[in-house]
Amino acid sequence: MPLRLVEARLPETPDKAEDLLGEVKVVDSWLVPMDDGTASLRVLVHTERTEALADQLRERYGESDLRIVMLAVEATIPKVEEEEEEEVDERDELATPGRISREELYQDVEQATRLTPVYVAMVFLSTVVAAVGLIRGDVAIVIGAMVIAPLLGPNMGLALAATLGELSLARTSLRTIGVGLLIAGATSILIGVAMDVDPTVPDIAARTQPGLGDIALGLAAGAAGTLAFTGGLPGTVVGVMVAVALLPPVVVAGLRAGAGEIEGAVGALMLVGVNVSCINLAAVATFLVQRVRPRSWWEEDRARKAVRIAVASWLILLLGLAALIVFGDVGLDVG
Repeated sequence: MPLRLVEARLPETPDKAEDLLGEVKVVDSWLVPMDDGTASLRVLVHTERTEALADQLRERYGESDLRIVMLAVEATIPKVEEEEEEEVDERDELATPGRISREELYQDVEQATRLTPVYVAMVFLSTVVAAVGLIRGDVAIVIGAMVIAPLLGPNMGLALAATLGELSLARTSLRTIGVGLLIAGATSILIGVAMDVDPTVPDIAARTQPGLGDIALGLAAGAAGTLAFTGGLPGTVVGVMVAVALLPPVVVAGLRAGAGEIEGAVGALMLVGVNVSCINLAAVATFLVQRVRPRSWWEEDRARKAVRIAVASWLILLLGLAALIVFGDVGLDVG
C-alpha cells in the first residue's frame, strides 16, 4: 500500500500530534515546535488517508495560516511491516480506497490541462505523424502518433471540473481541448489538400463509419484514463488509448475534408463526438464511484448541479449521435 509523508506548517504549537489527527489512522507522526511559536507536523500515512488528514487539519486551522505538502514515499527505515498496516475498509468514510487525495488529483489534472507551447507543438506533431500513418495504412506509425498526443489531460480536467464544480478548471480544459482539436483539424486539412488520400484504406474507412462498438471503446478509454489519474499512475500508456479514440477520427475528418469528401468528413466528426461524450461520461462516473467530491457542503451542492448538467449534456449528445449511427446513413460512403 503506497505511503505519503504529509508535512504541515501549523500557526501554533499543540500539546501533541495526536490531538490533530482525530480518528485518522496514521503510521507515525512527529511534531517539531519552532522558535516563533509555530510548529511543523510530519505524518507518515497511507495514501488512502491523506485526504482525510488534510481535511482534518484544514477544518481546525482553516487555509490562510496553514501550509500542507504531500510527498510520495519511496521507502522507510524500518519498513512498515504487513501486520502493522491497517486494512482499508471501503465503507470507511475516512479512507479513499484505490486513489490519491483530492488535492493531489487536482494538481495532476490541472497541470495536464494547461495550454502551453509544448502542448500545441505535440498536438501538431502527433497530427502529422497520424496523418502520414493513416494515408499509408501503417498501424505502427499511427500508434506512434498516439504515444505523443497529449489529449488525456484536458478531457480528465473537464470531467473533474464537473465532479468538483470547478468552473475555472472547466474553462481551461475546454479551451485546451478546443485549441487541440482546431490544430489537429486544420493541420490534417492542409495535408489532405497536399497529398493524395485513398478513402478505401481500412484505417481511414473505418473511422468514417462509426458504430455502437465505438461507444464501448470511448467508455473504456474514459474509465481507464480516470483510473490512471486517481491511482497516481503514469498516464502515458492509458493516454494512448484516449488518443486512439480522439486523434485519428479528427485527422480522418480533416484529410477527407481537404480532399473534398465532405460526407466522409462528417462521418468522422460524428465519431469524434461519440468518443468525447463517452470519455467524459465514463470519467465523471468513475470519479463519483471513487468518491471524489469537494470538501465543504456548499461546494458539494454546486458540484451536484454541475454533474447533473454535464451528464445530461453529454448523454443527450451521445444519444443523438447514436440515433444517427443506427438510423442514418451519414459517413457510410467511402468512395
